[in-house]
Amino acid sequence: MKAGTEASSAPAEAPARVRRYRVGQQQIILGDCLRVLRRMTAGSVDVIVTSPPYNIGLSYRSYEDQRGEDDYLDWMVAVAAQLRRVLKPDGSFFLNISGSSTQPWLPFELAVRLRELFALQNHISWVKSISVGQDSFGHFKPMNSQRYLHRGHEHIFHFTREGEVMLDRLAAGVPYKDKSNITRRGHSQDRRCRGDAWFIPYETVRGRAEKFDHPGTFPVALPEQCILLHGRANAVVLDPFMGTGTTLLAAQKLGCQGTGIELDPQYVAVARARLRESRERG
Repeated sequence: MKAGTEASSAPAEAPARVRRYRVGQQQIILGDCLRVLRRMTAGSVDVIVTSPPYNIGLSYRSYEDQRGEDDYLDWMVAVAAQLRRVLKPDGSFFLNISGSSTQPWLPFELAVRLRELFALQNHISWVKSISVGQDSFGHFKPMNSQRYLHRGHEHIFHFTREGEVMLDRLAAGVPYKDKSNITRRGHSQDRRCRGDAWFIPYETVRGRAEKFDHPGTFPVALPEQCILLHGRANAVVLDPFMGTGTTLLAAQKLGCQGTGIELDPQYVAVARARLRESRERG
């Protein structure tokens, strides 16, 4: 996920030793994700929500986001193999990833590689910006090319072991627009499935500092919807590419136990501060 759950873990820049921090129910591990994942207990995680590096040349502090394509894909498959190992049989793995206008195939190349490990149970489009009629919603990142359209969405691949995980679609749902549907169709509550296109815009920022000096973050609402959709109370949540801690903020908000793995000490410090501030606000 450029974006992040916000990436920046890779073997080349692994810190000398793993360090662990705790804020409430959230655990942060400073270290290389592969090294940490290999030591985690098998079948211990309910929900994985993550956004690895996209391999499109983003400027991370401790990771070179421009590896050879085969090298990148091999590394991601190795990470995914460990994620399958730590995931419970009825767990969900939500992978947020995107390509670029000049590298559109990479997300799909990765999804195809992961067919050996997971079933693709749902493919969700995260809509970051959209035009409806003559109006527009969300933040449109400037696009200077005359060849390409503005990229207003990213992928969320929902992987499970066998494609048979039962979800709580209404927990992540929305109210009915036409309230007559509730009684007319015998629904027990004013709630319907959100569908597989999620419009979740970024908050507008005016500089990189407002994104914690991270090139790829996502709104807290994104991992929150993933956790709600999986629908397990007190879920154990994992983000192996934690970045600045957005997935753990969502886990904390929902009363879940979370673990985030991150390679860069500065992003770890930011995540700890965000979690502490969120707890203090209640």
